[in-house]
Amino acid sequence: MESLGQIDIGSTAFMLFSTALVMIMTPGLALFYGGLVGRKNVLAIMIQSFFSMAWTTFLWWAIGYSLVFSGGAGKVIGNLDQIFLIGIHPADLLGNGNNIPVFCFIAYQMMFAIITPALITGAFANRIRFNAYIIFLTLWLVFVYFPIAHNVWGGGLFSTWGVLDFAGGTAVHTSSGFAALASVYYVGKRKVQDKGPHSIPLVAIGTALLWFGWYGFNAGSELKIDAVTSVAFINTDVAASVAAVTWLLIEWFSQRKPKFVGLLTGAVAGLVAITPAAGYVNVTGSVFIGIIASFVCYLAVSWKNKRGLDDALDVWGVHGVGGFFGCILTGVFATKIWNPSGADGLLLGNVNFFMVETLSAVITAVYSFLFTLGTLWLINKVVKVKVSAEEEEIGLDMALHGEEAYLS
Repeated sequence: MESLGQIDIGSTAFMLFSTALVMIMTPGLALFYGGLVGRKNVLAIMIQSFFSMAWTTFLWWAIGYSLVFSGGAGKVIGNLDQIFLIGIHPADLLGNGNNIPVFCFIAYQMMFAIITPALITGAFANRIRFNAYIIFLTLWLVFVYFPIAHNVWGGGLFSTWGVLDFAGGTAVHTSSGFAALASVYYVGKRKVQDKGPHSIPLVAIGTALLWFGWYGFNAGSELKIDAVTSVAFINTDVAASVAAVTWLLIEWFSQRKPKFVGLLTGAVAGLVAITPAAGYVNVTGSVFIGIIASFVCYLAVSWKNKRGLDDALDVWGVHGVGGFFGCILTGVFATKIWNPSGADGLLLGNVNFFMVETLSAVITAVYSFLFTLGTLWLINKVVKVKVSAEEEEIGLDMALHGEEAYLS
């Protein structure tokens, strides 16, 4: 580690701000999900995101950071040498051209760990018990998120293959999205269907916070201020904007009316898909990624609806499919002209990079799906996972938490 005297003050300030931006995404997600469910289930879905903020923070301090970033070079998981952050001094800098305090990096990465399992909750909205969710959250972080994050960012197996994931296409979105799909298969359909989003303005506020926070999510992943930081920032905005308009136009054409929720959903799909590519592609690449993301995510949601799968808030269709294709498209559009530390993609003749990007996404999706399915089955042997029909009828806010979001 390097001495405190060499700290990059500008990059440190930027990274602390980026950390705060990523933090606000989890409350933003709670608002986004809260607006999409019915009035009787608002608090039940929101508490799951806020609980992840608290409990994941503890797990990250205790074992998470160590399992992701300590040891385990070329392996699927790190070691426990830095549990409880032992051996890390406030004066330690990250180094390797990123002279920010290690504790700043720890806090920044913690925010990624917080939001990832919270994303899954939208899939099983209105159907899962809170105590079962706590057990699931813990096991999923330890056995899915921590290993995959290590593989991608902690010097693990994927990184030895040359896999690049700028801000979480595999570790965050593919892993959570395919876990969401598994949870839908396990918990089945809701017995009491919501009539639709109970508050679209709440969804809009949540989307605004997600979009705002995503600049810290993507641009902050450069871990310093340089030219690539600006590239990641503008790519994030362009992909989200193009995807939002594309989704709006698709629905306008197919349903004869422009839908506000469709515009918001498209924006999130674009944000998800550009995440792994943000610092590796040029702006034209981000435009294509935004357009493709809207089409594939829209088709995934339509397929899910035709199959009768009750992914309540389209977590698989947006985050799973968007993250999966974002990884693949990184392998297509990446260019070292815009980021010398990156790689050239398929369009520039690098077939191997395209293949390892695709393979990492496939492995992540399959592993997360199978682990989630098995874990929910196992948890159900200890505590009941699904709520009863009576509790669904009452609404989970009162049935599980004894509180109401709206008193009139």
